[in-house]
This record gives sequence, structure tokens and C-alpha cells, in this order.
Amino acid sequence: MALTPSRTLPDRRSAAAGTPGGAAVERLLGRPALREVVPRDPATSLRWQVHGYPDLLARWNVHPEVEIHLIRRGTGRYLIGDVGGAFGPGHLALIGPNLPHDWISDLPAGTRIPERDVVIHFDERWLRQCQVAIPELRPLDRLLHRAAHGVEYFGATARDAAEAMERIGVTSGAERVAHIFTLLHLLHDAPEGDFKLLVPDWTGEIADPAAARLVGEAIEYIFANIGSEVRLSKAARLAGMSDSAFSRYFKAASGQTFSDMVARLRLEHACRLLASTTMPIAIVAREAGFANLSNFNRRFRAAHGMTPRVYRAAAA
Repeated sequence: MALTPSRTLPDRRSAAAGTPGGAAVERLLGRPALREVVPRDPATSLRWQVHGYPDLLARWNVHPEVEIHLIRRGTGRYLIGDVGGAFGPGHLALIGPNLPHDWISDLPAGTRIPERDVVIHFDERWLRQCQVAIPELRPLDRLLHRAAHGVEYFGATARDAAEAMERIGVTSGAERVAHIFTLLHLLHDAPEGDFKLLVPDWTGEIADPAAARLVGEAIEYIFANIGSEVRLSKAARLAGMSDSAFSRYFKAASGQTFSDMVARLRLEHACRLLASTTMPIAIVAREAGFANLSNFNRRFRAAHGMTPRVYRAAAA
């Protein structure tokens, strides 16, 4: 049975022997890490999501948020920084800000692994603010330091942390917060044999700072106007660029066109409203910036494989 072509990844020996970092990985994969946009939700401390493979979210990417990544099923090779290795069900990793990463499954052609990944994202500033309010959390500085170099977990720590991650996704309120801090505690207190730093000498930062800044500012503009008109020309003007130059630069930096990014963030906002409110679907569409209800329904179904009504029922 034919397999989806897989990329040849460096093993840990080649990395330890002096792989020069991000530039080498870019040459290896033939492209730089794409800037992933992690939509914010002011109603939650962190973002919890599940996705399959292949998927738009499963790609060589980089972002400023801390990531905790669990593989539920499937086997393949991972790439974190400039180190590659094998993964299987239960593989759990902690990825620090601006550390590029990817998990690549070997699959029969034309097949897909549904709900392969459970992914948590949080802003380091959120945890810093928690430490100010709750001094007992200050030792988590060590966890953030490790995250900057990528961490793979094993044994009881990986099993217990995976269970905590799953509980975060099915709980809410104070119970959810308790599971979040249980997870961070488990990762922080992992015994020596239950984890390893993947890229202890990592100093590279693949993301072009200018590109990251431009994308970040454009995302801020989109969020500020999510329920109203968003224009590429306005975003280009804010960036001090022509429309055509901004359009090319934005796609090169984020991996998506500006209009696709706007549509994606509008749909993310609609999902949150559907799951957390009883607003009529027509109002949800309007609040998410869709002037036309039929267009909203069509785009939502194309993105999620179901209607907004079915999505709301499943999220209840």
C-alpha cells in the first residue's frame, strides 16, 4: 500500500553533532516555519483543541505561545527545533515560544487520522501574571526555562499529564482550572528519567522578527474589528506598505492570504459564540462579521463539516 511521502528528518545524533539550527532545518524542509496564529479567547486561561492529520494546523510552524502537545494515535516522526525523532500514541511534548515544530505521520495515500492531536496553547504572560497573584507558582519558572529548549515526556509523567490534558477539554470553571495547574505541576515535577530536553543548545529563532511583528499587528487589527468591516488596504496602511506588497509579505509570513486569515478568525469567533451563548445563529453570524447568513452557513460547513446548528448541539 502506497504511503504518503514523508520528509527525511535528522535524528538526535546528527543534531547533537552540530546541526547549525533553524537555517539547516529550513534547507531540509525546503521552507521556513510558518507563523501559526493562535486565536485568543478572553473567557479562558488557555486554548485547548483537537485536530486530525493531515490538517491545516498540522504543519511546520512557529508561534509565540507555549504549547503542550499530545499524540493520541498514529506513528511517525517529529521535528522540534533542529532535532527529529519517532513518535507514537501517548507522545507528549512541551514547546516553548518561537521554537518551530511539526509531527509527520506516515499514512496510506488518501487516508486521515481523525483527532490525532490534543494541543494546549497559553501565553507565557498569563502564567507570569498568575505567579504574581499566587506566589506558590513561582517555581514554575523552571518549567518555562525547560520549555524554551523543547521537552519530551515519558513514563508515568506522560501518562498522567495526558489524562490531565483530556480532562481540561471536558471540564469548565474551577474544575478546569484545577486540571490546568495539575498538568503544569506534573510537567514541572517530572522525575529525571521521565523527561529529556530535546534541543538544549537551541539558540535559533526561525521566525523573522519583522514578519512576526507585521502578522501580529495585522491580527490585532482583525480582532479589533472582528464584527465589522476588515480591509486589506487598512491593514496595509497600518503597516506602511502598499496593498500588493502587504499581501505578498503577509502570505509569506503566515502561510495564508489576508482574506483567508480574516475568514478563519471570524469562524473561530463564531465557534466560541455558538458554544458559549444562546444567541440566534443569525446574530452569531453578524457578531462574527458575516453580513450574509447563507454565506456564513456555507463557509462554516466547509470549514467544520457540519452546520452551525449541529456544531452548537455537539458542543452542549
